[in-house]
Amino acid sequence: MTAVARAWGRLTLPGKVVFTLVPILAVLTASLIALIVLFGGAALDILNANLGVVRFVAAATVILVITIPIAFLNIYLEMKIIALMNLRVGPDRVGPWGTALSVVHGLKVLMKEDFTPSGADSVVFTWAPVVTYAAAVLTLVVLPFAPGLYAQDFNIGLLFFFAMGGLGVVGLLMGGWASFNKYSLLGGLRSAAQIISYEIPLTLSVVGLLILAGTMSLNTIVVQQDGWFANWYVFRQPLAFVIFFIAATAEANRTPFDLTEADSEIVAGFATEYSGMRFGFFFFAEYVNVFILSALTVVLFLGGWNAPFEIDPLLDWIGGILPGLGITTPVTIALDPGGLGLPLLFLLLLVPPLGTLLFAAPFFLLRSSMRWWVALIIGFLLFNVVAGGLVMAWAYVSFEAVAGLLWFLGKTFFFVFVFVWMRGTLPRVRIDQLMGFAWKWLLPASLLNLFVTALAVVVVGS
Repeated sequence: MTAVARAWGRLTLPGKVVFTLVPILAVLTASLIALIVLFGGAALDILNANLGVVRFVAAATVILVITIPIAFLNIYLEMKIIALMNLRVGPDRVGPWGTALSVVHGLKVLMKEDFTPSGADSVVFTWAPVVTYAAAVLTLVVLPFAPGLYAQDFNIGLLFFFAMGGLGVVGLLMGGWASFNKYSLLGGLRSAAQIISYEIPLTLSVVGLLILAGTMSLNTIVVQQDGWFANWYVFRQPLAFVIFFIAATAEANRTPFDLTEADSEIVAGFATEYSGMRFGFFFFAEYVNVFILSALTVVLFLGGWNAPFEIDPLLDWIGGILPGLGITTPVTIALDPGGLGLPLLFLLLLVPPLGTLLFAAPFFLLRSSMRWWVALIIGFLLFNVVAGGLVMAWAYVSFEAVAGLLWFLGKTFFFVFVFVWMRGTLPRVRIDQLMGFAWKWLLPASLLNLFVTALAVVVVGS
């Protein structure tokens, strides 16, 4: 026993982690295999008999899980982009180029004390961030990420989106009222006034688009914009696009419309008394909202998952040329029983080490001061970048859902960048300017767009 304790004490921290986790993972793997062997058939029968429930649980789980990396990625982008705009380096310590710093921030929020003020309504105070976060998550249900990649395709999907998104202000108002703090109450009242005011032009701006589309299904709206970018609704409804984006900025409480948490006026607004994970829920919801409103803008006006040009003719041309040149894809060979399946399998197993050595050789040979293991690490990383790019290119060509998802995420994160850009450059407006702009400018402009669109449809239709 003493020898075991002495050997354990000599291990480094990574060694202790490995020797602890490996046995645990081995036991869990063996247990999982045993459960699958013993009860796998019965479990499959139960799942097949309740496919609707299984699909709902799977969709709900995926939606909840993807909000975490979305929020972390948006936080990192905001820190890094604003730092570069200010001629600073930004996060560069935790993870490659500081990419893991937002994860550290999330863990820090988890470890903070969760404090409830003595005069606060503890029940409402606790549930306020949950309501705000749930409102953001529920809107993801109807967003189409790619062909066939959505939780639910309602024929009133856009109406559902606005209904669920409008619940966010309820959480902010609950938090402001229940905190027993004058600054929190002011922030809650501002959020109610701001979001109610901008909800009207936000909703009216898309009515003209709905007249042209003839449906409120977000999936159908994206399908109608298929083809070249000239089919996107942003070119048929340019005024609606501008109104929608400005109103969406106010709905997300982003600069220059972040009056609900104006630190120069009301400390932190509705979040003044919050700490710990409840504080984290509010700002998780804010960053998820930035992604959601960017995604909705892409879905309604920029073609959703559709590429800006027709790529199918090019892919068909490539597909016709390759067989003529005698080139067969590796997947076809591997799946062919009479082909080179087994040799190809061995070749694929040899590719990673050979590729690592190939990329590591120049660094090791050209720099005599570099150690061999450092060159191997660099070669391994470069090989994975190249291999990942090739696999992604193959998946883009082979699977419509992958191509659609890449275009959708590319367009969406462009608008996320625009939101961050505005925060780094624009000053915060006054509350009277905020309210006046909504009622005096955006509302008349959205009504004008609606009437002009309706008139154009009547004239063209007749």
